[in-house]
Amino acid sequence: MTGHLSRVPLRWVDLDAQGHVNNALVADYLQEARVDWLLSGPNAHLLGTSTMVVSHHIEFLGPVLFSTEPVEVELVVGSVGAARFQLGYSLRQDGVELARAHSTLCLYDYGAGRPRRMTTAERTWFAAQSGHLEPFRSLGRWHVGDQAHEHPFVVRWSDLDPYGHVNNVRVFDFLAEARIRMNPDSDSVTRMDAAAEDDLLWMVARQDVDYLGQINHRLEPYRVRSAVARVGRTSVTIVAQVEDPLDGMTLARARTVLVSGDSAGRPVPLPEAMHAAAAKWPAQVH
Repeated sequence: MTGHLSRVPLRWVDLDAQGHVNNALVADYLQEARVDWLLSGPNAHLLGTSTMVVSHHIEFLGPVLFSTEPVEVELVVGSVGAARFQLGYSLRQDGVELARAHSTLCLYDYGAGRPRRMTTAERTWFAAQSGHLEPFRSLGRWHVGDQAHEHPFVVRWSDLDPYGHVNNVRVFDFLAEARIRMNPDSDSVTRMDAAAEDDLLWMVARQDVDYLGQINHRLEPYRVRSAVARVGRTSVTIVAQVEDPLDGMTLARARTVLVSGDSAGRPVPLPEAMHAAAAKWPAQVH
């Protein structure tokens, strides 16, 4: 099925300490493609007024490297319901697919604080493009238990979007900041520091995020609680949730698959520190 093709320019500041585009920026590129697609048709009025992201599922197939040429994102429409719709994406660089993803969005009445049904005209445009999307492999049913790593974070003003709350892609940043601090050996040395000392890389292979509530700007910090779920020979699944410590509400849940690699990006056995983290912060089977 042929979809809407967007060309998304890269920025030098998109690169991370490992020399390639940070995985969180891939979610940003998908958002740019989604905006471009909405603006191309009669449902452009929904942008900035009536859409809410419910979930993201992103599979990372290879690193995106800096280039003066834009990456290409092909977007297709999946299932369309009364109030929500599904999108599929394929991100390519130089003709090579480096990420694929699904997003679920709903129409939302921000004034009333609840989802709203599509009008006939809105649904007709979505449904005319609808097709089948192959489901992603399940990452298992895990949840963060009482033994969890905690990382507080403060929302920046620049994290907000036109709706007045934290943009959905910024949640990937909060999760990453918490994840790199999951080093059981030291409170001051991050997991990335420890990996660099051992000449290792951490590669994100998959990340799913479910959005349960809005994160607003305020001076008081929020927190991410993370725990280690499935542990393999070269990969590990980390589950996390973004919480509001003031009222105990869970605002987002995530599952992230990390692969341990050597300096060339080849998978290698997990370091002992990750096994120690799994013992210290074990996730619970849901």
